[in-house]
Amino acid sequence: MTEKEPRSKNGFRWTDADAYLFDVDGTLLISRDRVHRNALYQAMREIYGIDTTIDGIAYHGKTDLGILRAALEREGVSSRTFEQRLPRALEVVRREVEAKAAEIHPNVFDGIVAVLRHLKTAGKLLGVASGNLEAVGWHKVRTARLREFFSFGCFSDQHEHRSEVFQEAATEVRLRLGDDAVLCFVGDTPEDIKAARHAKARVIAVGTGIFKPEELADWQPDICVASCTELLSRGAEDAFQLSSPADRQAPQS
Repeated sequence: MTEKEPRSKNGFRWTDADAYLFDVDGTLLISRDRVHRNALYQAMREIYGIDTTIDGIAYHGKTDLGILRAALEREGVSSRTFEQRLPRALEVVRREVEAKAAEIHPNVFDGIVAVLRHLKTAGKLLGVASGNLEAVGWHKVRTARLREFFSFGCFSDQHEHRSEVFQEAATEVRLRLGDDAVLCFVGDTPEDIKAARHAKARVIAVGTGIFKPEELADWQPDICVASCTELLSRGAEDAFQLSSPADRQAPQS
């Protein structure tokens, strides 16, 4: 990359990490089909006996488990009942997505393929860290023709909170590359930024989801851009305007 490569005020350049973990929805791609959403609905109907939706739930940045809990708690389902039936509900989600996999039609965001190819060619370890269930996330990634770029993935099957998913991913990276490995998460929500900080990792925020770059910049990611295309094309001085303050300490591994 050139000297104009986007970097943060603390000197972090987007190519400086040893490993990169990408969120799926809103970061790598967007799926405008209803396969995933309908699978959640079917799980709530079949296992909890409740016909409801996730409309009105602030689900961006949540895991599938967190989305189900929020929707069902709104309908009066107790925490105990939710947790007792959850394993069966997750099986329904997996079953429904598997059955309707041919109907998944994700659109890959601009710049993603070029960024992934660049990082892969540079020898970086690439993975997925998503709030999707594993079967759901990999279906989307494979259908988007991105699977070849990723060596592993961490998902929400055993985790209700995004920070737990990201921590698992950070542990996996350090097992593979050592405790001194520099890890960077790429995500599109404030929850991604907070979870990356919890995992003591760098974070690049992209404004390809529902949050504008200016909103994401308030959470002080290392680098904040409108899309991954800017990682390849924008000058450092532009990235500075949306990145973290100069006096913020870099996260420690």
